[in-house]
Amino acid sequence: MTALLLASASPARLATLRSAGIEPSVRVSGVDEDAVLAAAEQRHGALDPVDAVLVLAQAKADDVATALLDEPDGSAAALPDDLLVLGCDSLLDLDGQALGKPRDADDAVERWRRMRGRSGLLHTGHWLVDLRADRPAATLGATSTTVVHFADVTDAEIAAYVATGEPLAVAGAFTVDGRGGPFVRGIEGDHHGVVGLSLPVLRDLLRQVDVSITDLWA
Repeated sequence: MTALLLASASPARLATLRSAGIEPSVRVSGVDEDAVLAAAEQRHGALDPVDAVLVLAQAKADDVATALLDEPDGSAAALPDDLLVLGCDSLLDLDGQALGKPRDADDAVERWRRMRGRSGLLHTGHWLVDLRADRPAATLGATSTTVVHFADVTDAEIAAYVATGEPLAVAGAFTVDGRGGPFVRGIEGDHHGVVGLSLPVLRDLLRQVDVSITDLWA
């Protein structure tokens, strides 16, 4: 039976899959995101945010897939034999600048002062690695992009939100499914892509390796 392994520590991505009837295994990658982007830019030149999220998603999926293949016999015995590995990464594109997680609270406050009353593009890269036995090797990816419209929040609201710590742990310094929800006045595109994992994109990737998303339902 085909199963999915999520190469991400994101609780929101895990919750999204569970809400869609999928109970994945989870292995967190050890990827150094800054180093991955620096290496990619050295090879290909400056990356736009759409390319950057896909590079990072692939790096995470490949890192976990390689670790599984390199593990001694029996160390991955708890995992299914027919496994698909999914890596994801998100960035907020504001004025052409790719914004990941804030460096610290001051950075989060400054970002929100730039974002308030404006709109940005939330890009989420998805990369799928097919580790199923007796199947041709497959590795493929795609990116979802959603327009996010931010409310014109006050300085006091920004300070209170940053003090919760939530924006420090997420790309773009906001969530749409948490305390940041009231500060997002609308989106154009896939809601789940903003959360961090687009279910329609996942369905399309699965179809390309001859798997129906309904096959993954628990």
